[in-house]
Amino acid sequence: MIINMSDKPVILLNIDSLMPNPLEIAIQTGRAPALQFLMEKGSYYPNMVSSFPTMSVTIDSSLLTGTYANKHQVPGLTWFDDKEKKIVNYGTGFTETFRLGMRKTIHQMLYDLNHKHLSNEVTTIYEELAKKGISSASINTFVYRGNTPQKMKVPRLFQTLTTFKDGKWTAEAPPIISLGAFSKIRSRSFTYQIAAGNYKYTAKELRHLIRKRHLPKFTLCTFQDLDARIHLKGPMDMKGISKIDKEIQKILNMFSTWEKAIDEVVWLVMGDNGHAPMRHKYKEAIIDLRKVLKDYKVAKIERPIRRKDQLVFCVNQRMAYIYLLDEAISFEQIIKQLRQDDRIDIIAWKGKDGVNVTSGSKKGFLRYDRGCAITDVYEQHWNIEGDLDLLDLDITEGNKISFDDYPDVLARLHGALHSHTGRFLVVNAKPGYDFKAQHTPPHFRAAHGSLHKQESLVPLIIAGTVEAPIYPRIINLKEFILRIIH
Repeated sequence: MIINMSDKPVILLNIDSLMPNPLEIAIQTGRAPALQFLMEKGSYYPNMVSSFPTMSVTIDSSLLTGTYANKHQVPGLTWFDDKEKKIVNYGTGFTETFRLGMRKTIHQMLYDLNHKHLSNEVTTIYEELAKKGISSASINTFVYRGNTPQKMKVPRLFQTLTTFKDGKWTAEAPPIISLGAFSKIRSRSFTYQIAAGNYKYTAKELRHLIRKRHLPKFTLCTFQDLDARIHLKGPMDMKGISKIDKEIQKILNMFSTWEKAIDEVVWLVMGDNGHAPMRHKYKEAIIDLRKVLKDYKVAKIERPIRRKDQLVFCVNQRMAYIYLLDEAISFEQIIKQLRQDDRIDIIAWKGKDGVNVTSGSKKGFLRYDRGCAITDVYEQHWNIEGDLDLLDLDITEGNKISFDDYPDVLARLHGALHSHTGRFLVVNAKPGYDFKAQHTPPHFRAAHGSLHKQESLVPLIIAGTVEAPIYPRIINLKEFILRIIH
């Protein structure tokens, strides 16, 4: 396959939950030769900042739109729609999904996420490329919005689980889309999972495009399997990386040599979020919000919101949204009880003068907002007053804010708090701890979702170009990708 060197396609391999430390060890021990080759022939960024919450749908929305949640308006894997008075859940776990209603959850995941919830005020990479007449592909990614009408179909066996008429719907998507059994590039292929293909299926779809010379100018290809392994086996699991690397080897083998692969294609490999290891005694690791706020009537997920319901919990693993439905309840009342639990390191809420922050593990108070008094390392401007230690902020030479435990925390936390309407707080758990509410799925060995650097710093490999993102952040990848695609 000969491609004009000034007109190279871009393939972005998004490996769910790929983290810098296990990746580097896998390479050093010879378990990931394909990733080692791409890293040695290109550039490696071990600390790219993810979005917040560190949950895939929010991260993918940030990747594709180049914005945080305040702009793209996908607040997390689960959140409360204050306008429609209902919990939105894109699939946090079987029990929770079953209680909320399987048909409703599947519809929110497959349709509402892209066509209702992802803001029309932002554009995706697919939409931007289409304006220029440039083709693109989405393989195995639930955030897929483009502007090409695509016929999607639910297999007959599963049509009773959806609300689509005859199991069919039209999606606004890229020109090429693969999403498990709902839309396949290889029409006769077997799908291992109903919602999305496993890592072998995903790699086969990409290889098919290369073999048939149908590779578009941009392809986003997501490998989801590693995340589930790490939840069960812990952050240092190597077998999952090795399995995916073998599939990447097969992809590179489609070219006459691996060197030829990077001569003809720009390769990007990234993780989307990390994981924090859980405490060995699982019961000690759980922050049950129902017990912390036991004095209030909490809405049950299996029934509509009632007048007497006072609070709603939407748990995104190691972060959670707490919604105050009862106007008679003040933020101060809830915060007072949350501060009694030292496993909660950040408690944040919107105020008239900006974002307010306190903690269960530290003393003090912090308030900040967009302004011009001080600049951070990403050239974002803020007004800040209070205890900087609450967000582990430091003022460096040149009067700039730098971040440590919570990367780009000012913009990411601001983004989550301004991602949707309603009266709510954001709570963030210390490493080793996980939030729980009604029917929240357990995460025995590792979890993510929080602002902490364990979950927020992910690797990025770039091979086939000397260009680089302006900053090593997921929200800067859109500009970078559009810059290198002609």
